[in-house]
Amino acid sequence: MLPFDFDYYKPSSLQEAVNLYQYLNQQGKKPMFISGGTELITLGRINLVYTEAVIDVKEIAESKAMQFSGEYLVLGSSVTLTELSEENLFPLLSKTASEIADHTAQVKITLGGNICAQIFYREAVLPFLLADSQVVTVGPEGTKVTPINEIFRERLQLSSGELLVQIATEKRFTEAPFFTFKRRQQWDTGYPLITIAALKIDSEIRVALSGLCPFPFRSQGIEAALNNKEMPESERIERALASLPERILDDVEGSANYRLFVLRNLLLDVLESLDKA
Repeated sequence: MLPFDFDYYKPSSLQEAVNLYQYLNQQGKKPMFISGGTELITLGRINLVYTEAVIDVKEIAESKAMQFSGEYLVLGSSVTLTELSEENLFPLLSKTASEIADHTAQVKITLGGNICAQIFYREAVLPFLLADSQVVTVGPEGTKVTPINEIFRERLQLSSGELLVQIATEKRFTEAPFFTFKRRQQWDTGYPLITIAALKIDSEIRVALSGLCPFPFRSQGIEAALNNKEMPESERIERALASLPERILDDVEGSANYRLFVLRNLLLDVLESLDKA
């Protein structure tokens, strides 16, 4: 039960959703786009989220896309994690998504909901960062297509009233060798300590991480170190660790030092899995 009431709207088109947001925002109702609604329920109960108007976009056709179009895989923001896993059109994404929360929650959590969430893990974004995917958004200024590595800087940089609609990924990335692993400290469905996703394309390993810092990220410094085959594995890993952002999480899930210990071993697993792939 949420401690506040809100008006509920279910637009049938993107333009209607955008217009609704602008109208409700002008009324001071602090409107919120939702598709699965899990974050609204979870954070609303503990007073971390508040709104007087909810705009449910999960039935808008463009947000439900899940298909190849030419050389691109197009995934809508309202596709659930369960649907991603079952269709398995992008194996790295499917495996990563299958490790988010538990099976009961995966039926409700959507791709867009995870990527735009307030919680800092947001693991579903990792494969897209590695694949140089394109993000389709719509807002008061119309439709935009932006490389994800430009629009995702610690979080998806959306302006007021702008909505994530789709993410498009070149087919060649969906077929590339990959490695992904979610290390938990406590139990099978507990919060992750670190999630790592790696993909090999054009003979180069790419790496993205969640849970190490207060935001998910892809690191060119880590990649440069791991792909330097003139050095032994141990030195490549140490140089990769030296390229990390300065702020490593230190919380109840694990200390900063323990996270670095886990990451060192995960990077070794990445090299053993993909170096000769």
